[in-house]
Amino acid sequence: MAPFKSDDSATTGEAGDVRGGRRRAARYVVPVTVVGVAAATIGLVPAFAGSGDPDLPEVSAQELIEKIAASDVDQLSGTVKISTDLGLPDLGGLASGLGAGGGAGGDDGSTADPSARLTELATGTHTLRVAVDGPDKQKLSLLDEAAEYSVIHNGDDVWAYDSGSNEVYHATGGADGKDDAAPGTVPGNVPATPKELAEEALRAVDDTTSVTVDGTAQVAGRDAYKLLVEPRQAGSTVGAVSVAVDAETGLPLKFTLTPASGGAAVVDAGFTKVDFAAPSAATFDFTPPEGAKVTEAEELDTPDAGTHDSGQLPEPGEEFAQGAEGLKGMKVIGEGWSSIAAFDTGDEGLPTASSGEGGGDLDGFLNSLGDEVSGPFGSGTVFSTRLVNVLITDDGKAYAGAVTKEALVKAANTDR
Repeated sequence: MAPFKSDDSATTGEAGDVRGGRRRAARYVVPVTVVGVAAATIGLVPAFAGSGDPDLPEVSAQELIEKIAASDVDQLSGTVKISTDLGLPDLGGLASGLGAGGGAGGDDGSTADPSARLTELATGTHTLRVAVDGPDKQKLSLLDEAAEYSVIHNGDDVWAYDSGSNEVYHATGGADGKDDAAPGTVPGNVPATPKELAEEALRAVDDTTSVTVDGTAQVAGRDAYKLLVEPRQAGSTVGAVSVAVDAETGLPLKFTLTPASGGAAVVDAGFTKVDFAAPSAATFDFTPPEGAKVTEAEELDTPDAGTHDSGQLPEPGEEFAQGAEGLKGMKVIGEGWSSIAAFDTGDEGLPTASSGEGGGDLDGFLNSLGDEVSGPFGSGTVFSTRLVNVLITDDGKAYAGAVTKEALVKAANTDR
């Protein structure tokens, strides 16, 4: 493996060696954006505020990345706080009005369906309680003031329970409880923990990326190193990604993504408590409460687009090959952190209330995000967040990426 340069910054060959065949950012970051996963994994408050600075032995960026890769922690329990600030307006009743198949409940859906409930992580601040005991036992609980929502994987069974509605979702799968699970099971690559978020960020490392060690911190009472990942390119809306890595185990304890525009982080996820002892076996037991409505996964109608036969979202890097099959003429413009996915929506522009199409909450939500633009490509609307932006032209072309509005317009102009 090639050593890092003296400034401890990962460059083309080095980053590729460290990750062992890591896909280029253009084949990962943009597809994730297109399928909406990015919205659930971006925008947390500053990660290391108020933390101590423990005195630890010096380590290079290469060594720290290797430490993360070698981490074999498979038993833990703890509490994770995750905050997401994409600058989106309040979704209000929009999400609940998208239909029962989206988790709104009713005769053909379930409020306990994980495929819909985990989208709550796309906005606001949430507290998660997590427990892991090897590959066959995991539990994630989303806590709020009035209720608790839990997803439990125990062997062949996946259970989800919404205490607020007293509804239960159940799916069964193969021996690993995941690969052969029924449609509607927990999406396998919707990150919710610092480790999952860090792994996704590191997959984007290539010659357009700088990787350095940025001192130390203390997270959840644990000494940690801070790994700093920064785009080298102009035009990206990503400012930097910070990962706090447990000095003893190599487990990422905190993840923060800050935007190039400055201000509060877009995503901040970190342990506030963590224990590496094996959780009690009873943690993963579940029996539907008396009177609860139980919905089996096969009873739900689930969308085919962007999913595997198992109901799982594609693994990182597979989005182009599989999710893009349903996107007409999908291609990538540019590379690295400034890459843009371009495709044909199949529609003549966007439906509007004045045209008699769309309308209602959805129309109002889209209009609140939209900014009309024009150029040699024609005219269209840019829908903006603090990280992910999408240009949809009036003739139905779409350009999406973690790039500025100006970069999208330039891409549309050169694409014609």
